[in-house]
Amino acid sequence: MPPPGTPLPQPGLGRGKPSSAGATPPHPPGLATLFLTEMWERFSYYGMRALLVLFMVDQARGGLGLDDKTATAIYGLYTAAVYLTSLPGGWLADRWLGAQRAVWYGGMVIALGHFTLAIPRAETFYPGLVLVAVGSGILKPNMSAMVADLYPETGARRDAGFTIFYMGVNLGAFLGPLVCSTLGEKINWHYGFGAAGVGMVLGLVQFRLTRGRLGAAGRQRGNDRPLNAAERGALLGFGAAAVLLVVGSLTGVVPLYAVTLAHGLTTVILGLGALYFAGLFWLGRLTTLEKKRIAVILILFLASALFWSGFEQAGSSFTLFAERMTNRRWLTFEIPAGWYQSLGALFIIAFAPLFSWLWVRLARRNWEPSITGKFAFGLLLLASGFLVMAGAATVVAAGGRAAPTWLITTYLLHTFGELCLSPVGLSAVTQLAPRKLVGQMMGVWFLATSLGNLLAGLQAGSFGADRVAGWPALYLKIALPPAIAGLLLLLFARPIKQLMTGETRGRV
Repeated sequence: MPPPGTPLPQPGLGRGKPSSAGATPPHPPGLATLFLTEMWERFSYYGMRALLVLFMVDQARGGLGLDDKTATAIYGLYTAAVYLTSLPGGWLADRWLGAQRAVWYGGMVIALGHFTLAIPRAETFYPGLVLVAVGSGILKPNMSAMVADLYPETGARRDAGFTIFYMGVNLGAFLGPLVCSTLGEKINWHYGFGAAGVGMVLGLVQFRLTRGRLGAAGRQRGNDRPLNAAERGALLGFGAAAVLLVVGSLTGVVPLYAVTLAHGLTTVILGLGALYFAGLFWLGRLTTLEKKRIAVILILFLASALFWSGFEQAGSSFTLFAERMTNRRWLTFEIPAGWYQSLGALFIIAFAPLFSWLWVRLARRNWEPSITGKFAFGLLLLASGFLVMAGAATVVAAGGRAAPTWLITTYLLHTFGELCLSPVGLSAVTQLAPRKLVGQMMGVWFLATSLGNLLAGLQAGSFGADRVAGWPALYLKIALPPAIAGLLLLLFARPIKQLMTGETRGRV
């Protein structure tokens, strides 16, 4: 799944000496605690996400009755907020709470948000979204931090631990849409939202009962030095944004100006990214080699944002396509549209080991693609998925209903693209960033995911049910930028690789 998550270990990245000369010791017992907590949190997140757009556009069964453009813009704002709030969430744990308490309190806020969404009143919907986004931002970055704390050594054992944890992410992402969509689409929307809250509560209960297995992992609080001016400004900025979101939600401003807000936040993120990279180049006191590597990170940042802007159609336009345009009948049972959102996680579980094996196999023969090459393949696979959707839309425009295989094939291609790009990008940033900037560079890297989610929501708004004849052209239009970007990355792979040469930490 997206950049929902923890990177799979990559060959040649972060490898160290074994922890001992003898047999590899067993995994720490705390890994089971974190695996189950993350599984239930992802169950709740992806379960609710599978219902989100469908509930907002529904006019017959107690939904909000919004038009597609507004609903998908709100979806983009929500998913973008989850990644934006991860930045202050990580800071909050580092400076004050510690990771264990951050996960506990963040999970409580998430559960409260889901149960708020379960209340069958329209005025509780937007505050519920805000609570889930804020809680996810507090919890999400600190789960991976605690996994790292469990493995102070580097090497295969640590990589294997992260891989097991990553399977928990995708197991939850697979089960959530199946359960919540069945309840929400077949019985009542709010039962689906409530099931997401129950999932988060189950995760919290087992976390509380078994947190002793974690030992000292995640208990460390940050130092107590006074906040500097930049930190005070950032905290005030995020606080003001949270207040505006809550006030806007309660007063009905968000649905009225969702598209405008999404465009505005897109501009803000682009501006922040531009200022950050410009500041590094001109004021960062970097060496020539460090500036070259920052330039590579900037290229990967833009490629990543472009990838997620297409990939995140899964929760918006693809879900609407499944609900309205796809033949979902199997014998006497109509498959819920939200079930299709489980496909990505299923394909990750099935094919991630194959990709890990493939990279190792190619590396042994010196055929492994460079980072740039893997990004290019990811973008080209994304574009190929939209070519498939253009074919499906052509069937629909001719008056038919698309077979399920169109969407299944698209999800498969997009998952292959994710496996080429997402874990590779996270690992590349830790290698290419100057050591003193690794932490903040990872925070900036998540801005690309947030930007991509916003763009995805805005693009999805073009797929109105009254404009079906134009859908094939729209899918081709979405396929074009990643196809061009992928080809350009392949064309300039050698010059980009030359920017990375020198004293790199590991294989790039």
